[in-house]
Amino acid sequence: MRGKFIVVEGLEGAGKSSVIQLLVDCIEAAGHRCVTTREPGGTAMAEAIRECVKQPWDETVAQETELMLMYAARRQLLINKIFPALNDNVWVVGDRHELSSQAYQGGGRQIDAEIMATLSQITLKGFKPDLTLYLDVTPETGLQRARGRGELDRIEQEGMAFFKRTRERYLELAASDDTIITIDTMRSMELVHRDVIARIKAFLEC
Repeated sequence: MRGKFIVVEGLEGAGKSSVIQLLVDCIEAAGHRCVTTREPGGTAMAEAIRECVKQPWDETVAQETELMLMYAARRQLLINKIFPALNDNVWVVGDRHELSSQAYQGGGRQIDAEIMATLSQITLKGFKPDLTLYLDVTPETGLQRARGRGELDRIEQEGMAFFKRTRERYLELAASDDTIITIDTMRSMELVHRDVIARIKAFLEC
């Protein structure tokens, strides 16, 4: 038996944390062991890369540098945590995965698709989540919610145009992949959570 890999995606302020906990509760209630991860991060080395990516620097951070760090952290997480868990029949719920890079660096940063595809092949070798829940929120609302949590990191301080391009890429990718489910988080939390529960229960019954 092999575990399943479920990912929660979305812009800042989309409500990923509460949805992740909801998924874990549903999965465990169905009798499966479950662990959570986050990207970038999830292992000692990947967390160090996260700090490198997130903090402000007194120098220009090249877009390609940011992108390669994201994929390097992702590879470390896969090898050290995700693959071992799945092979031990443990379900993994991830706070972000490759869709984030495709949206933020591919869409927001507008990095060439060929570069993105090459890095993806090197690090993931075709591996992808069994299910992705993309929590859709407008950049205006999401960033307002994020500011309410405290100080924004280096990427969260990008301009509105960056986040609009990121959201557009998220929506484009979600529409082209039937393993990605879009959930409107501009509604009340009760309705969002009801939708999430229905989606994960349908997946568990497959």
